[in-house]
Amino acid sequence: MNKDDYLEYIEIDQAKRFGKPTIKGTRITVTDILEMLASGMTQAEVLDEHPNLLAEQVKAALLYAANQLSGAA
Repeated sequence: MNKDDYLEYIEIDQAKRFGKPTIKGTRITVTDILEMLASGMTQAEVLDEHPNLLAEQVKAALLYAANQLSGAA
C-alpha cells in the first residue's frame, strides 16, 4: 500500500472527532487503532471488535501514522 492507497481510507473532518484522522465512514480514529494494537490486540482482534473495519483500513492507519512520524505525509 502506498500513500495514494492509504489516503482513500483516511479522512480529516473538523466536524468528526475534533478533526483527528479517522477511517472514512466511521468514527474510529487512527489513534484508536494504534492504541488497540499497542495494548496487545492483534489485527484479527481489532477486526472482530469492530466488524465495520477492514484489514486494509487498519493497514492504512498504520501507514498514515508512520508517514506522519517520518514527515512524509
